[in-house]
Amino acid sequence: MTVALMWEARAAQGRGAELLAWARAQQLAAEPLRRETFRAPEDRVLVITWWDAPYDADLPELPEPGPGLVTRAVHRWRFESVDAS
Repeated sequence: MTVALMWEARAAQGRGAELLAWARAQQLAAEPLRRETFRAPEDRVLVITWWDAPYDADLPELPEPGPGLVTRAVHRWRFESVDAS
């Protein structure tokens, strides 16, 4: 089964580039099948990692950024693949 973990954060005012650099520099305890990093308006950063694991597996995730770097707590979602092509 393929599981995708999504991590999304919104940077504090004017700190979008810093949050993006921080997210890209984070090392995980294990190597995912795939990892992509995205940015969006309002200084939002999204990281998606794909894993060959059961849905409820204990998988490494990006941590919360340091104080002052984000405007709110990180949003996290977990999805399982249902139609791989």
